[in-house]
Amino acid sequence: MTNQPKHMVLLLLASLAGIAACADTGSAQDDFEADAKRLVTALQLHAGQTVADIGAGHGELTVALAREVGPSGRVYATEIDQDRLRDVRQAADAARLENVSVIEAHATRTNLPDQCCDALVLRKVYHHFDRPELMNASLRQSLKPGGLLAIIDFQPDGKESADPVNRDTGDHHGVTSETVVRELTRAGFEEVTTEDGSGRSGYIVVVRRPL
Repeated sequence: MTNQPKHMVLLLLASLAGIAACADTGSAQDDFEADAKRLVTALQLHAGQTVADIGAGHGELTVALAREVGPSGRVYATEIDQDRLRDVRQAADAARLENVSVIEAHATRTNLPDQCCDALVLRKVYHHFDRPELMNASLRQSLKPGGLLAIIDFQPDGKESADPVNRDTGDHHGVTSETVVRELTRAGFEEVTTEDGSGRSGYIVVVRRPL
């Protein structure tokens, strides 16, 4: 490479960087698609249902869920960050979806209408809750009686923090499925199933709001 003109070397490096970025993007997209399939199966989602994507990020999962429930269904996408809210709207517009409603949430409440949803999903969001008891109460209020809540998250690398505030830092990063089930049960949910997952792909916990 040392014999190549400088501009050719720079072009080659830029090309390699672009290939790596595309690979990372493709891998992330594959993760979202795989998780969408897991959620569709776990929640038995079908056309016409109303679902909320809590902590929707850039909107990848929102788009997948909106396609699953179809034009007769509805997906609420919630976020607390203005940039992320814009990202979700842009993702829905780019996918030409008209069944997505974007809602600004709060750290301790969903800001969804009461009993609006057949199902709620949280993908790698639960461990960020500083006050899970307040958010869990809000999640329950957002579900119809009999509605399902699915949480995908991952185990901490080290010992789990006893304080929820520290669940998104350092070796404490993450939350165990046992803790998720325990906290949701305290909030009045009934456990339906828990499926283990390896590494950062995460486990999935499904609970129900009682009738």
